[in-house]
Amino acid sequence: MTTSTQELLAADTSMGAVTLLVGDLKAMTAYYRDAVTLSVISEAPTRVVMGRNNLPLVILELAPELKHASRRQAGLFHTAILFETQADLAAAIYSVATRYPGTFTGSADHLVSQAFYFSDPEGNGVELYWDRARTEWSWVHGRVEMDTLMLDPNAFMREHLSEQAVQEAHQRAATVGHVHLQVGDIANAKRFYVDKLGFETTATMGTQALFVSAGGYHHHMAMNTWNSAGAGPRPKSLGLGTVRLELPSSDDMGELDERLTHYDVATRNDGATLAFEDPWLNRVEVSVRG
Repeated sequence: MTTSTQELLAADTSMGAVTLLVGDLKAMTAYYRDAVTLSVISEAPTRVVMGRNNLPLVILELAPELKHASRRQAGLFHTAILFETQADLAAAIYSVATRYPGTFTGSADHLVSQAFYFSDPEGNGVELYWDRARTEWSWVHGRVEMDTLMLDPNAFMREHLSEQAVQEAHQRAATVGHVHLQVGDIANAKRFYVDKLGFETTATMGTQALFVSAGGYHHHMAMNTWNSAGAGPRPKSLGLGTVRLELPSSDDMGELDERLTHYDVATRNDGATLAFEDPWLNRVEVSVRG
């Protein structure tokens, strides 16, 4: 299938909160609060909603009966939190480095963004990043140019960390910029996320990774097979619970529901949320923003 303009997700589609199923709610809440510098928006014995300025970014749900996911199964590669300024990003990195230094796994300049990578206490990947202005991104034949260049975290901190950003961290804006998944194969991921769901391909890395977006963003979602090549439907386990997309209008959600039904994707629509699973049983929920 060739994706036409009418079959694309709305240009201002965005990512919503990511739900993680966790074994230790207290420890995971402490990490996302004290290290990643998210605020607790609501708290219950089995569920904690965390974010910035009352915007949910990460939802932790207690599931002590589940086991940890195998590194090779499909599921979450990382949740990526996007900060508005380099100072805000530096403040979050400083917080992680101060409180949980052993969770840092790497950093990179991707041309479109500067990114720092971590692993939370239950092994879920976390990316903290800042975007360069879209006018600085380079597009060639409909693909955005991204790379993985060295980014010295110490030099970044020396240049951008400010006392004000550290003190005001919990009040500064942040969003879920993108979600990166592990999948069994890229061709099947493209058929689902591009041909059926309506994202556009923005970049590929051979047959090992696919980057997709709506409205010309560098990527709202990505899928790779670096650890998970050949993986089938994921068993119920700790880790990824739900990926959320937010559309601008109920008409956009209705069109998406019709399109998925046309492609025989099983959906559940309660009027507020459209829910379905990808080929690896990663749960996706779509709602209207606001």
